[in-house]
Amino acid sequence: MCGITAYCGNGFALPFLMQGLSKLEYRGYDSAGVTTIEKGALQTVKCKGRLKNLEDKLQDYKLEGHVGIGHTRWATHGIPSNLNSHPHSNDDETISLVHNGIIENYRELKDELIAKGYHFQSETDSEVVVQLLDYYYDGDLFEATKKVLKKIEGSYALCIVSVFEPEKIIVAKKDSPLIIGKADGAYVAASDIPALLAYTKDVYFLDDLEMAILQKDKIHFYTHDGKEINKELVTIPYDLEAAQKDGYDTFMLKEIYEQPHVIQETLRGRIADQKIILDELQGIDFHQYNRVYFVACGTAYHASLCGSQVLERSTKIPVIATVASEFRYSDPLIDEHTLAIFVSQSGETADTLAALRLAKEHHATTIAIANVLGSTISRDADYVLYTCAGPEIAVASTKAYTTQLVLLILLAYYVAQQLGKDVDFKTIQQLNQIPQYVENILNDHQLFEQYAKMLETLHDAYFIGRGLDYASVLEGALKLKEVSYVHADAYVAGELKHGPIALIEEGSVVIAVATQPHIAAKTISNIQETIARGARVILITTHGEEVKNVENTYYLPDVTPTLQAILVAIPLQLLAYYTACIKGCDVDKPRNLAKSVTVE
Repeated sequence: MCGITAYCGNGFALPFLMQGLSKLEYRGYDSAGVTTIEKGALQTVKCKGRLKNLEDKLQDYKLEGHVGIGHTRWATHGIPSNLNSHPHSNDDETISLVHNGIIENYRELKDELIAKGYHFQSETDSEVVVQLLDYYYDGDLFEATKKVLKKIEGSYALCIVSVFEPEKIIVAKKDSPLIIGKADGAYVAASDIPALLAYTKDVYFLDDLEMAILQKDKIHFYTHDGKEINKELVTIPYDLEAAQKDGYDTFMLKEIYEQPHVIQETLRGRIADQKIILDELQGIDFHQYNRVYFVACGTAYHASLCGSQVLERSTKIPVIATVASEFRYSDPLIDEHTLAIFVSQSGETADTLAALRLAKEHHATTIAIANVLGSTISRDADYVLYTCAGPEIAVASTKAYTTQLVLLILLAYYVAQQLGKDVDFKTIQQLNQIPQYVENILNDHQLFEQYAKMLETLHDAYFIGRGLDYASVLEGALKLKEVSYVHADAYVAGELKHGPIALIEEGSVVIAVATQPHIAAKTISNIQETIARGARVILITTHGEEVKNVENTYYLPDVTPTLQAILVAIPLQLLAYYTACIKGCDVDKPRNLAKSVTVE
């Protein structure tokens, strides 16, 4: 979840480190720090809290080193504090490092080092790594790093500097993202692409169990046991402007309004002559599968719940959508006749990545749905389909979710098409109209701002829906929780009478979604039960449904029921956004959350 930056070049390191950490704030963090090499000595500055705290503290220092590393930390071992902040150094401050991930055997290693006379300043697992480097260092930092990597267990992205070898940075990766950029007169590294864009678009993607030595004018890549390898330099298509707010108050609002464009981009070239075109999946014989899994976390899981229903209805193959952290430990039934689809915006989600590897071990065919080019999940899967959402900076996912829905619906119909099933051509035709429909809904933003005022003083809200609508309300409740801190629960509407209705009282707010014609009337009937108990209802539905006693009803455009899952996301996102604004919340950086969850 943390952010890493590193610089080795002709210029000053600090400007790159700080701008990069600023671009990585969306990942979530509770402290920040930098280390630069200044006239043969390490200079480390770090502190608890926001990056602004570090910027203020740096005013007292003149850091002009040409080699440096930076970090924003999200606490896993040890409370947020100055001592637990990264970078971490050995006792004589000759070696310093930053680390993302978790060292699973750190307690055992720490006990061994303490027995050898080592003293620890922090409660973190990361400090174990730098103390091990100190223990193994014998005149060659690269050799010491190789020995350390053989000792530690778990996940890591490491950037290491030392006064002993002041003109280089050693980096290593396993199960945690790290990208290296070739800049003008420098090599740079970071956890994610936005941190590099101001300096370069030319990058190397470091794979698991690989290392690199960065110097100002050259770079060498190695396996974890020291064998030199070659890596391909890739030019990425993002630009810096895409990572800016472009006049919007927040990244979240900007990304909500980008959805017509990114949905159009995701659809581009995918539909021709009433057929779905997914050339990336050529070579798959879908007749061989008797079971399909969708595996994801959070918002991507909600998209998967929708996609799984559409795929099962379209193909009649049994489909299961499951949370990645549960899939890993549930002893799932997987073999060569299993198709496993893994959905992740970042492509670096730790639980999803581990689930992917489990599926591959059992010979399943794996497909990744990802947004980030070259991400670990997209590289490890047998096949990959990319959404075209572009960089998503706000922690709460919006445009990534709707583009995932679009791509998963395309995938469902593509598989049905390949199996010779009857395909709903009306839905395929209407897919191309979705961007305009989304644009129309966005034009009604003031209405959703009015709805949000109903939640201004409340601490709880209730969402209900059925079928595809249940997947939608799960996502709607999550969005409200994430950005406004309103406790929001989502229920299958038919389950209200089985307990949850006891929570409804005078003034409660119920957000209901009823877009599926065969069950909409049932949901609307459930609404009446909440109104009878004093609830105030916001209903999102379609024209033609008979609605009584509901003052706040929003009618979605007339599209096929399957596509309503995409459209209904927009009102629910706007409702969450405006509620957060009314309550004075930091919309882009919700407390305790991180954009890319790269630890369990």
